[in-house]
Amino acid sequence: MTDDHALEVLRTRAEPLPEIDSDGFAEVFDRYADARVVLLGEASHGTSEFYLARAAITRRLVERHGFSVVALEADWPDAAHLDRFVRHRQRRQGEETAFQRFPSWMWRNAEFDSLVRWLHEHNRQLEDEQMAGLYGLDLYNLHGSMQAVIGFLEERDPALAAEARQRYSCLAPFSRDPARYGALALSSGYAFCADGAVAMLTDLLKRECLGGDCDEWLDAAANARLVKNAEAYYRAMFHGSEESWNLRDTHMFETLCQLLEAKPGAKAVVWAHNSHIGDARATDMGRSRGELNIGQQAKQKFGDEARLIGFGTHAGTVAAADDWDEPMEVKQVRPSLPGSQERLCHDSGIERFLLDLRELSAGPLDEPRLERFIGVIYRPQTERWSHYSEAVLSQQFDGWVWFDETTAVTPLSDVHGEAEAEMWPFGL
Repeated sequence: MTDDHALEVLRTRAEPLPEIDSDGFAEVFDRYADARVVLLGEASHGTSEFYLARAAITRRLVERHGFSVVALEADWPDAAHLDRFVRHRQRRQGEETAFQRFPSWMWRNAEFDSLVRWLHEHNRQLEDEQMAGLYGLDLYNLHGSMQAVIGFLEERDPALAAEARQRYSCLAPFSRDPARYGALALSSGYAFCADGAVAMLTDLLKRECLGGDCDEWLDAAANARLVKNAEAYYRAMFHGSEESWNLRDTHMFETLCQLLEAKPGAKAVVWAHNSHIGDARATDMGRSRGELNIGQQAKQKFGDEARLIGFGTHAGTVAAADDWDEPMEVKQVRPSLPGSQERLCHDSGIERFLLDLRELSAGPLDEPRLERFIGVIYRPQTERWSHYSEAVLSQQFDGWVWFDETTAVTPLSDVHGEAEAEMWPFGL
């Protein structure tokens, strides 16, 4: 089928959206609220409109539809710091400030901060079991998770805390640079720190609700699981990208499932990149590279009780870096390539829309097209090879949200200054 036919179908089926801050914007997404899990994507980690739209939809799902788990593509210990603020719980003694490492702007931005503060106020008059919480699904903060396990056990079981220190002593020298452990483990030919991490998780899981506070025990158990899976992840990095990708996304999905199991009847909204949210089986990553993701696993486990919603844009600006650990810049996003999903949406002439994809299979949108993926790194000079991959939109997502022109997120340091931002979210 020609792009002209696809464009005709798109113009007919796309539902124009009002401004994000209008009452009617989030209401349009009520059609997905009967799901157990609603997964909200983004085409980049640095686009204001994606964060604002997801925040508006999340507020609606929490306030009107009883969603109580907000799970992020973020490290568990960092999100736990925010969760204590959101759910009016005491800060943990000695806890590191959240999201200080690269890419700090991904969560330390004004757009996400508004949701954090809304959740804090929303929860103010609610009982503990009714509050909505913020949780991290990712596994990068190895040091923070090790410290969180030890800190919890020092209060509840000093003998087991001493055991944790001993078991984690193997990983401790690498906790700030775990990739170095992966390289060393590969050259040594064995996983010399794995046994201690596995044993620590096993022992902690045997002591369910240790100390009587199940939320704090759940936090410690999630951190212990992160340490175990991070050890395997950093070793896998040196074997191949598919293995490490699959370990990471499986960890994130298992963490989501464990949250839902720990909170019977709870419903979750997930924030992550389109590459994690869209069903991998409809993309090159699944079809050619053997990679799976959260969206695929959610569909396989929950079926129609999982709704996958992707986001896209044609041009504008984005917050991103040239390479890992390099400074954030506000970069110009190149206009989308001819023949891409994004160019098709741009050619519709509709500035902002929702495309409900659930009834569009076996049509002109059921064809593979290029789709753009920008993470925390954006390299416009090699964009076709660095940031585009083929995908079938109608099989990848249940819904597609379009913003023709977008802008970069605003880092909190730009709003409050570096010193004040160090106290986030408690001190601002």
